[in-house]
Formats: sequence, C-alpha cells, structure tokens
Amino acid sequence: MKKRIWKIAGINFDHFHMGDLLRYAHAHPNAEIVGISDEKPERMEEAVKKGLVTRDRAFTDYRECLEKTKPDVVLLCPAASKHGEWVKKVAPYGPHLIVEKPFAASIKEADAMAKAMAPDQTLMINWPLQWVASHRKSFEIVSKGVIGEVLNVWHTGGNRGPLWHGADKDEKTSAQVDREKPTSWFYKKAHGGGSLLDYLGYGTTLGTWYQGGHRPLEVTATVDSTEGLEVDEHSIVVARYAHGLSKFETRWGLFTDPWIIQPQPRCGFVIHGSEGTVSSFDYDDHVTVQTRKKREPHLISAVATKAPHQNPVQYLLHCLNNGQALEGPVSLKISRIGQEIVDAAVKSALLKRTIKLT
Repeated sequence: MKKRIWKIAGINFDHFHMGDLLRYAHAHPNAEIVGISDEKPERMEEAVKKGLVTRDRAFTDYRECLEKTKPDVVLLCPAASKHGEWVKKVAPYGPHLIVEKPFAASIKEADAMAKAMAPDQTLMINWPLQWVASHRKSFEIVSKGVIGEVLNVWHTGGNRGPLWHGADKDEKTSAQVDREKPTSWFYKKAHGGGSLLDYLGYGTTLGTWYQGGHRPLEVTATVDSTEGLEVDEHSIVVARYAHGLSKFETRWGLFTDPWIIQPQPRCGFVIHGSEGTVSSFDYDDHVTVQTRKKREPHLISAVATKAPHQNPVQYLLHCLNNGQALEGPVSLKISRIGQEIVDAAVKSALLKRTIKLT
C-alpha cells in the first residue's frame, strides 16, 4: 500500500528553529511542504533560498496559507508569549500542530492550548534535546532500572546567547548580535524572553521524563539582573520532590556554544539513582555510568538515534500513521509538568520565596 503524503506548513518565524523543522519536513519521504507564512517576508527568504519551499508558496497572511494549502500538519514557531494566541488561530483549520519549545508562557496558556484542539487533532511540543542520542541513551538506562530509582536530576542548559546563531546553527557575527538585540523578542519581557523561559523547560521537562512523571512538592528560584536588560540571562532553580532535590540552571553567555565546543560547566544532565548514576552531555556519542557493581565511571556508547526518534516531524508522522499516542517530553502530560515547574520558578524569582505546587 502506498504511504500517505502528509502536507505540512510552517507558520510564524519568530523562532529560528523554524528552519530546522522545515528541513526535517523537506527530508521526510512522506511529507510535502505546501506553504509557509510570516508577516515579515524577509524572515521566509532563507527557507526559499535553501530550496525548502518555492516562492509562490510563501504567504504573508497565515489565513491565506491555511485556506489555499490545507495542511495536515502545521509547524508553529511564535515567540514564547504568543504560543496560545497562535494555537487558537490555527487549530480551527483542523491540522495537527508541532509547537516549538517552550510549551507556553504559563500553565494557564498551556491548558488553553490543549483545550483549543479538537479530539482528532494532536498537539506536540518539540524539545530538541529529546532527539539527542546521549539523552535518549540516558533514558534507556534509567528505564531499564540500571541506576535504580531516580533521586536527583541536575541540568545545565544554555549557550552564548540566542542571537549568536540561526537556523541549522548558522553562526552570526557580534555586529549582527548587537544590531538585533534591541528589537529581538528574546530580550523582551512581555514576549516571554529571558534565559529562564528559553531553557528551563528543557531541564524540567526532560527531568520529569527521567523521574517517571513525578511532580515536585515545591520550587525555589533566583535569577540575575543585568543593568539595561529587562530579562534574565542566568537562573538557578531547585525543585524539591518527595524523593529528593533536583537542580536546573539556565545560562545565556556561556563561554562557547555546546554544539561546537562544550563550555564549562558542561551542558547536559547528571542523574543520580539509588543504585548508580548516569551523565549525558549535549551532543556526546556516549554516556558515563556508575553502578554499585561497577563503581568506576565507565563509558557506554550512545549510537546515533534511529527512526522514528531522529526528529519531531518524523516522530509525529510515525505516531499519526500508526495511531499511537505521543510519549516522552513531547507529550502534553510530561510537558505540562515541566511547565508547572517553570511557572513556579518564575513566581519564586519574582517573590523571592519558595513556591509550593498545589
């Protein structure tokens, strides 16, 4: 039987990860990019020049794009504070949605996004670290019980800053960064900017995945305050669970970007269990494990991920083709708990006190 060809559209290019998502769709043998849309034509130019979509399929009006192309799946990359707004705009047209991380600017908005979807529509939140081989290997080790019950998760996440790179991690110059910084949504509080909202969801969502979906009892957070900036560039968050403490740190301004040269501290996860530990750092081809039987830290290979776990487009289409529910960080169940922790962290940093989760 001939496999279905899924029609895919990309709408709103606020987040540069749109370029990556379109590339995944373009490379998928059973997907066709039928349209893209953004109010600013220049932001779609790179996708056209790279041959991901033809110029006649680039629209400045999202409604025209949806009405003329009738996509099965829409990729959404709006600013963090506008995820709810755009899901409500696009969902009535009936497509399944992949929303680029974070889930939302608040748990209230996250719940509104889920409510906006019809029963036959899928809402998926893409966390790019979920597809990294080392982190998937850590989850495999945890799920097999190799390190026993997970007691603590430490995560360090960040990079030199969100304006130093574009789609496909294309590096920018310091002059480009200086030019974009005053107007970039990443540095606007009202648009959901700041390192905490940009990166904390990675740690809290994958951390929830590693901890079997457990919710913390309370959250304590602190953020930096840089003169001239209205958002944070550094946050440290501690979540207290019934079984122990976990720490999540976000940082813009690391010495190097982890996909080029791992900075110090290294970006990634360290997981401590009742019977051992495992660490997985971004983009490594291995994880490091300790167990009671083998106390010396030893490397275990993290081979390249295989289908359907190589990228979000591939995984969503696999689930749709096979009638399977989403699992892991991209699922609403895990992402929602991650969002709860982010909400509590924001409140904690603002009020300068510990926040209990209800």
